[in-house]
Amino acid sequence: MIKVRLWGVRGGVPVPGPDTVRLGGNTPCVEVRTGDNQIIILDAGTGIRPLGQALMEEFGDNRIVVTLLMSHTHWDHIQGFPFFNVHLRRKNRIVIIGEKREGRSLETVIADQFLTPYLPFEYRGLDAGLLIKEIRDRETLVIGEHTLVTARSGFHPGGVFMYRIEHHGRSIVYATDVGHPIGSLDERVLEMARDCDVLIHDSQFSDREKLLHPDWGHSTWKEAAQVGKEANAHVTVLFHYGAWAKDDHLYNVVEKEAKAVNADTVLGYEGLEFTVD
Repeated sequence: MIKVRLWGVRGGVPVPGPDTVRLGGNTPCVEVRTGDNQIIILDAGTGIRPLGQALMEEFGDNRIVVTLLMSHTHWDHIQGFPFFNVHLRRKNRIVIIGEKREGRSLETVIADQFLTPYLPFEYRGLDAGLLIKEIRDRETLVIGEHTLVTARSGFHPGGVFMYRIEHHGRSIVYATDVGHPIGSLDERVLEMARDCDVLIHDSQFSDREKLLHPDWGHSTWKEAAQVGKEANAHVTVLFHYGAWAKDDHLYNVVEKEAKAVNADTVLGYEGLEFTVD
């Protein structure tokens, strides 16, 4: 069994307000729980703050152990981590997994958020046990006893990892901040998503926006739906909407256009949950 919950679905910057309240204004964060009691978090955008509050309330004084998979370290995917209060308790343990990029270690990039000009506390002063593990393209990790996590590189400035999480034959694929060539689909994304139960896919652009910014490393919502269709994903979840995208537009235009390509496509929103069993 795998349970999935979305805690942040926007890209770029958090966008609270009346035009985003239905789908939510937090930046990327997804929680995955597996049947062997693993808690896996995908990205640490601002959505990780309410997730941390929920975990602390759920576990009370008991120990919390989580694995945080970083797709990449652009600001909107890490900006919530300093406010993830799970790291404020000594008995808790956080394993952070990602790729070394731009010649800087993953730990250095994470730690640099905590410099004292920006925050009143430092990375080295965090109470929880933190373990940073750098991995490479196509590497597969075993988490817990029966959960496999495979990383695969995608097209995005500075690099990005997609992740496939598998547990007893069920699978979740997280493919945010990935771009496709104009007029075709990236075979790496199709390979990762093949026959998965839930595909969470970048959906930042309209067709016109993609043509204006082909080098930004993002996808259209139609491309997301098409990947799900060609890869035979059971459900495709649209994700990482542009900060300019209002709820009304997402419901009235984006959802309809994506479903016209692939009927098994849904809008991702904060609080959306799936149980794959």
